[in-house]
Amino acid sequence: MEKLRVGVIGCGSIAQHRHLPEYKSNKNVEIVAVCDINEERAQVVAEKYGVKAYTNYEELLASGSVDAVSVCTPNYLHAPISIAALNAGLHVLCEKPMATSKQEAQEMIAAANENGKKLMIGHNQRFVPSHQKARKLIESGEIGKIYSFRTAFGHGGPEGWSVDGKESWFFQKEKAFVGAMGDLGVHKTDLLRFVLGEEITEVGSFVETNAKDYADVDDNAVCVLKTESGAIGTLAASWAYVSKEDNSTIIYGEKAILRLEDDPTNSLVVQYVDGEVVKYELGKIQSNDEGGQNNSHVIEKFVESVIYDQAPPIPGEEGMKSLEVILAALHSNETKQIVKVGE
Repeated sequence: MEKLRVGVIGCGSIAQHRHLPEYKSNKNVEIVAVCDINEERAQVVAEKYGVKAYTNYEELLASGSVDAVSVCTPNYLHAPISIAALNAGLHVLCEKPMATSKQEAQEMIAAANENGKKLMIGHNQRFVPSHQKARKLIESGEIGKIYSFRTAFGHGGPEGWSVDGKESWFFQKEKAFVGAMGDLGVHKTDLLRFVLGEEITEVGSFVETNAKDYADVDDNAVCVLKTESGAIGTLAASWAYVSKEDNSTIIYGEKAILRLEDDPTNSLVVQYVDGEVVKYELGKIQSNDEGGQNNSHVIEKFVESVIYDQAPPIPGEEGMKSLEVILAALHSNETKQIVKVGE
């Protein structure tokens, strides 16, 4: 079988820590090229992997040397680059949030359909073992009706992780469009939709910048969410959890409480109504801390979907639905009203 020829556009931290190493370790992939507007960065990364460096993504797309690309750029470029790549006949794995508006997301989905190419969004939380197990327990009816939930994703902020530190695009509204809500919140809206197996229909939120004076995007957000079945809960996304990351989700059902990534050893704890407690050690959630899982499974699933011509597990439509919850949260914060998702 011929190897899938891949290019990575954007050589920042997510490319260096996730996409490139995971493509490299995938036996079905040949990394052909990398691209970054920072020429020095593109060269350093290209040399490390023994591939060609580009500073202009249009040149890479037109080169005919790749079959697929990862889009690992600042958020505002996700849609234009993905659409250009799909129109050039390439498959696309795009980082989250997939776009900065519903219209952009729809244009990405349309480009994938028109060109018959795969578009996958990198929502890695779906592949965390505790999250997959929780979804199965809920789907099977074992937890009964879901009443409530709370989920959080917070750490000290991207300056500790981004290649550019405090100068990072993450803090610049015109490039990032949204802060902690786009970086972390969209992971959790996607996770809730996946685990609960239903859509979020209404959102109320406070989306604030109160921790980082060098940011002109949100760094602290708390949202109240309602699902189509009537479950209500909260989502917190923060760059102000200064000493320890929190990536936990708790789901309160009729027959049990599920605690996901809440206990340091047991990634899923199920507390049944009769007092029985079942603990699952399913392997740690992927994180940027040492000891976090190093395979996000996003790259391998994308590669499989291309090679075997299958629908990707997180297609553009799913990315758009998760983005829409974030857009509703931003709208709620602006209007100080509860907002219906997708309006």
